[in-house]
Amino acid sequence: MAPTFRDKTVLITGASSGIGRALAVALAAQGAKVGVTARRAELLKSLAEEIRAAGGTVETATLDVGDRVATLDGLKNLADRLGPPDVVIANAGVSEPTGVEPMNVPGVVRMSNVNYLGVVYAFEAVLPGMLARGSGHLVAVSSMAAYKGLPGAAGYCAAKAAVSTYCEAIRIDLWPRGVAVTCVYPGFVGTPMTAKNSHPMPWLMTADAGAAEILRRLPGRPGVLNFPRRMRLLMALARLAPDRFIRKRIRVKVIDPAA
Repeated sequence: MAPTFRDKTVLITGASSGIGRALAVALAAQGAKVGVTARRAELLKSLAEEIRAAGGTVETATLDVGDRVATLDGLKNLADRLGPPDVVIANAGVSEPTGVEPMNVPGVVRMSNVNYLGVVYAFEAVLPGMLARGSGHLVAVSSMAAYKGLPGAAGYCAAKAAVSTYCEAIRIDLWPRGVAVTCVYPGFVGTPMTAKNSHPMPWLMTADAGAAEILRRLPGRPGVLNFPRRMRLLMALARLAPDRFIRKRIRVKVIDPAA
């Protein structure tokens, strides 16, 4: 892969595992200055040690993106240490089952705070500076689950759909201002979270492969970046399927394709 991100400053939330971690390692290998956040300090420390051992540049901030003040302070601190961010990838996500009996309303709140508001807070931390410079790239990792409400995953699907709609709206707002917005929709990616899934995961890919696909296409600053194509077509068909078909054939217990 060409070193497209050499000397760029890239901040990534949710970098302790999955696509976030793979992105951090790949970007540092290209010569980017990488700032990473996550809740799990030990995993962040391990990631930083791996990147530095390979000669890369990385700084860390332990925080929960569902906490607005902590996210604003943490990302601003990373920018102070690494320089103004060229790219921010809001990747942090959590997943819990949310059906109707029980409803698991606390789980819906947690997923809304992390999966949706965590994106808003990450963008809030960096957008004023990007607007002042007239350049920058905001990236949010949504999910194919945003395309269709799935039984057993109402809260997760809703939070990811909120990310998608939010990105669409601000992309239009920011188009003449020099700041790009990309919403990423991965299919199933092998992570510690998806390892717990009992339902089928068609076209499962590794975190490294998912990160490589994102970095291959991100320089084009697309508004929408989804993969794999076959999964996108499957979800398009699911949107057209009658509810009775979905109810009989799909029930999601835990779904988190990317985090």
